[in-house]
Amino acid sequence: MTTLFHVSDVHFGREDPEAIRWFSECVEAERPDAVIMTGDLTMRARTKEFVAGGAWLKAMPVPVTVEIGNHDIPYYWDPIRRFLAPYTRYAAIERMIERPLELAGVTIVPLQTIARAQWRMNWSKGHVGRGSLRRALAQIAAAPKGNLIFVAAHHPLIEGGTKGTARTKGGEDALQALAEAGAHAVLSGHVHDPFDVPVTRAGRIVRMIGAGTLSKRIRNHPAAFNEIRIADGGFETLVRTLNSAPTAAIGPVAIGGGL
Repeated sequence: MTTLFHVSDVHFGREDPEAIRWFSECVEAERPDAVIMTGDLTMRARTKEFVAGGAWLKAMPVPVTVEIGNHDIPYYWDPIRRFLAPYTRYAAIERMIERPLELAGVTIVPLQTIARAQWRMNWSKGHVGRGSLRRALAQIAAAPKGNLIFVAAHHPLIEGGTKGTARTKGGEDALQALAEAGAHAVLSGHVHDPFDVPVTRAGRIVRMIGAGTLSKRIRNHPAAFNEIRIADGGFETLVRTLNSAPTAAIGPVAIGGGL
């Protein structure tokens, strides 16, 4: 069995120290095959937040890939850095950013969903650019035949029924294209509540899977991360909740399309 830990929205600067410690202990004890971090490592994209978050991720004894979240680039109070050098403070984890991963029978493909500027007031919402989608589709095309394809993004491409919203521009078109290319699931964060929603696109079922948060900025669900278990041509998602046992299963799915 292949196991992935899907974590998101840690928000160093507003992190929950107990939840951070708990997740690290789970990784150390259980040794998943990889950790997928779907963005918002920091709260305000400050250097000290990246240093703390980077140290936490670099201490993981397994492969890690990190997506960029809307909180991970400077906001309106630092417009020069936002537009000209938004990623310089990521240096501590540069090799992890949008890192494709090849595991046994599984390919993890990054998809950037943030933009430095948008034609709307709220720049925190999602945006899938043509270049980002093109790169993701190329990586899917290059994946070994028969692999499960998990796309990692910060924003949900379409709404997952949570209190928080992504309102991702280009998300529906991206989801359609990813489904046609053979993606099996899109992993995301941003909304701070876990979900696992099957949707049908291009005649196939694609799972929209969202992770909760390990920060103090909880919404409808306590601190949590997802465990994705892959075996026998299928996968299931488990929500791992701090100080809660047993884990709660949400949305087991067989690759053939059964729920």
